[in-house]
Amino acid sequence: MSNNDDISRKAREILEASGIDVEENKGRGPSQASQLVALARERYDLFMSEDGRPYGVKKDGANIAMPLRGKAGLRSQLARIFTDEHGGSVPSQSALADAMTVLEGVAQDADPRVPHVRVARAEDGIVVDLGDADGRCVIIRSDGWERVARSPVLFRRSGAMKPLPAPIRDGDGLAKLRALLNTDEDGFRLLVAWLVASFIPDLPHPILTFRGEQGTGKSYSAKMVIGLIDPSGAPKRTAPRDIKSWATQAFNSWALCLDNVSVIPDWLSDALCRAVTGDGIVDRALYTDDDVVVLEFRRVLAMTTIDAGALAGDLAERLLTIELHTIPDRRRREENELDAAYADAHAAILASLFDLLAEVLRVLPNVRLEERPRMADFARVLAAVDTVKGWNTLDSYKATARDAVADVLDGEPFAQAVVALVDRAGPDGITLTASELLERVQAPERLPKKWPKDPTRAGGQLKRLAPALRTIGIDVDDSKRGPKPKKQRLYTLTATPERRYETASPASPNNVETGADLREQGGRCEGDASVPPRPRGDAGDAVGDAASFPASPRGDASDVRKNTRGDAGDAGDAGMHPLSDEPRPKRPCARCSRPQWNAEGSPLCGACRDAA
Repeated sequence: MSNNDDISRKAREILEASGIDVEENKGRGPSQASQLVALARERYDLFMSEDGRPYGVKKDGANIAMPLRGKAGLRSQLARIFTDEHGGSVPSQSALADAMTVLEGVAQDADPRVPHVRVARAEDGIVVDLGDADGRCVIIRSDGWERVARSPVLFRRSGAMKPLPAPIRDGDGLAKLRALLNTDEDGFRLLVAWLVASFIPDLPHPILTFRGEQGTGKSYSAKMVIGLIDPSGAPKRTAPRDIKSWATQAFNSWALCLDNVSVIPDWLSDALCRAVTGDGIVDRALYTDDDVVVLEFRRVLAMTTIDAGALAGDLAERLLTIELHTIPDRRRREENELDAAYADAHAAILASLFDLLAEVLRVLPNVRLEERPRMADFARVLAAVDTVKGWNTLDSYKATARDAVADVLDGEPFAQAVVALVDRAGPDGITLTASELLERVQAPERLPKKWPKDPTRAGGQLKRLAPALRTIGIDVDDSKRGPKPKKQRLYTLTATPERRYETASPASPNNVETGADLREQGGRCEGDASVPPRPRGDAGDAVGDAASFPASPRGDASDVRKNTRGDAGDAGDAGMHPLSDEPRPKRPCARCSRPQWNAEGSPLCGACRDAA
């Protein structure tokens, strides 16, 4: 009996065992389509993913799911196998199409499975797909990590993915990574913690944002970092043109970077937020006109930008910003040199990251946060890294988050006007309708594009800005309604005692803070004394005590009281106001809001201090 007869007989047996009627075609044996179906069912397990895509995975081989269709799919593999076993005879396109239809039906009968991309959670650890043809992977557990030949969990691949090098312990990999980046030590430690978290699949990851002026190496740094996690033929992407383009990019990569971001439209801002949290995107089902599927994916994202002020507030709260410094010409390296150094260090860097990840997995169950900031799951990982390394990445992350929010408020003229209005109000804040808010905020002469055109839009913007305003110490409450018959929504805007203390100034109550002032206050609203107050006007050297002891208007230093300890110089030109009768200006008590003067510099008045 010939080899072809053996194949035909075997195909007929498989089909009959599966309950499929075999048409003999006038004694010529099973059709090509029937033989293709038999080959597939003999060698592959067929199933559907939860988003309705059919896959096949080898019964004996790498635990890698292949889509039924596509260039790297099961269709092309079956065509190759058929040709090899039939002496070079090629199956027809119609036979392949018929076989795929049958195999999709077979896949629908199986229980749905989830094929993962690059990283997956196993029962006793985390599995990282190395992406090679053999299907090797690395399993990281709380007691260490190891390379294994076959993954215990199912992965899928895409045309965008490239292999990761097998991790090898070769010196201090983190030190090798440090030599490739031009950020400060706090920024580097925060980046290492983010990299460790990027291999943990079941938590939201903030968007890593490299910020710096031209010539700071933002794009190259982003390319290196993404390559450490999920190498790709296109590690840096331009902003997608629509939601479908974005969904395609995100679906096929675990980590990706948007390069040179200047403006992000609202739809993309929302899509990025969804990718961070793992929310779904509704899309049309493949090969249908009216059916839909929900694409659910959580991704590790990065981007590069010169200024983050154009981002939406909800997106800004999900950023982790790394500032890059200008590279002096004498220290600038050629890209070929950097590529070689990065390639040599890649395996060692991975090994060091996996070592640190194993230690983090060991201590993470016992980590508890006293305060839970936005992205609390990620914050717990930072706290675990701090426990292991003795670092302070959690505080650094909180500071960068406040700065990112302040940057967004810098780019929002309406937000700046609202902040100025609240700062002019008393300790009880201000309560008003959206219409009254539009009337009372100080509008610029030329209204910006984002300035609300009516009360409805003003209320919507205030709602969107509320989390950012809360970060800098301004609470927004919209739970109350006005009297009948209109019962309009009332907005109560109140500055926290800490903000009132920080923003208290001897200047006129009509003083309007600049965007830079907002950033400083946002970074200091929780007592961060590392951010110095910004000098006002042209006061020159009068930045010490002169900020607390202003000179008389248009006067000279002789007008200053003798007990003034700072040298105001020519500070009269700074537009400051006359001295009060007190040796220092009164500030509101942080607890009771009564005006008070305290030589000890406490935010509390004497009565509240005694009561405490």
